[in-house]
Amino acid sequence: MPPGGGAASSRTHVEAPWPGRPRAGERIVVVSADIGAGHDAAAAELASRLALDGVAVHHLNFFVSLPKPLHAVIREGYRTLLRWCPLSYDALFTLTGCSPPLVASIRAALRPARRRMLMLMPPDTGLVVTTFPFANQVLGPLRHTGRLSTPVVTYVTDFVIHPTWMATGVDTYCVIHETTQQQAAMRGAPDVRLVDPLVPARHRPSTDAARRAARAQFALPEEGRLALIVAGSWGAGDVARTAREVLAAGCVTPVVVCGRNANLRRRLAGFPGHVLGWVDDMPTLLQAVDLVVENAGGLTCQQALAAGLPTITYRPIPGHGRANARMLAGAGLTTYVRNPADLCQALTRAAAPEVPAFTCAADPAAVVSATLRWAIGQDGDQR
Repeated sequence: MPPGGGAASSRTHVEAPWPGRPRAGERIVVVSADIGAGHDAAAAELASRLALDGVAVHHLNFFVSLPKPLHAVIREGYRTLLRWCPLSYDALFTLTGCSPPLVASIRAALRPARRRMLMLMPPDTGLVVTTFPFANQVLGPLRHTGRLSTPVVTYVTDFVIHPTWMATGVDTYCVIHETTQQQAAMRGAPDVRLVDPLVPARHRPSTDAARRAARAQFALPEEGRLALIVAGSWGAGDVARTAREVLAAGCVTPVVVCGRNANLRRRLAGFPGHVLGWVDDMPTLLQAVDLVVENAGGLTCQQALAAGLPTITYRPIPGHGRANARMLAGAGLTTYVRNPADLCQALTRAAAPEVPAFTCAADPAAVVSATLRWAIGQDGDQR
């Protein structure tokens, strides 16, 4: 374990303790998953930051380590549960959250991926970073048994630590909130670091001039309060109903982002608000609006909080969406609205948190680079 670890790590630990750059020939492998967009986006941002430090990065999609049919089965099965059987997904999330044997069964089901994952590692791999929980269930056991000799660091993309993130053998857990840090420590994580969210630096509070320019770029009205309604890249959840209820509140104009959900965009054809599909320039769109209405506590929620926008959670998706909603509201970061009767009041009073959502935490890339340097030093000592 590199120095500076432990569950009590402070938000004041920002810089890596080792000067210089990692040695040439050492590579970091980042394992994410193309299920939604958040896991891949976090991996891409991490890779971008590491590249600035001169670190070679290899990006792996976790699902390529599985037999091809399983990729579609897991991804589409998850999408289907969210859309058509939300109560079933909620029950599954809850059961796995309190049943270690169920998590162990997931780990056992993923056992065939271990050999393939090792084969996919470049020979000069010096460190592995994960942004997807199932990757931990494969890489943790490999690290624990010594079949994988490099450290494994995970960046937790949620505010809530579900047991599927936890695996013996994972060296370091990077989390983005003190409550998440406490959860990870209680679940037995050996080394927990508080880090800033892996969102681009362009996600920052807007100015009047930036807001005017952003609204012009997206053809949004110059005046009036705009509420951005987001539901991830899949447009998951009861988005159309949320849009209608936000519009009916009468105190804001809704701007709905449908992501890659073409059916949702067609359903909202003729909607009196503003309806967008996939948005490549989310930092600018966030500068155009006055508040955000979200339903999962995922990547866009983190972006909104980093941009200093008041954020409302409404009709959260089951499972991790509801768990994140409770945690975020309890921490004072968002407002959790549970019924339409309270929506208008919440939209009217929406204000940014009195304290910044993310303040003076470590850069995840600095933590990863420091761990790589430590691993190189350990390897040199052994030689």
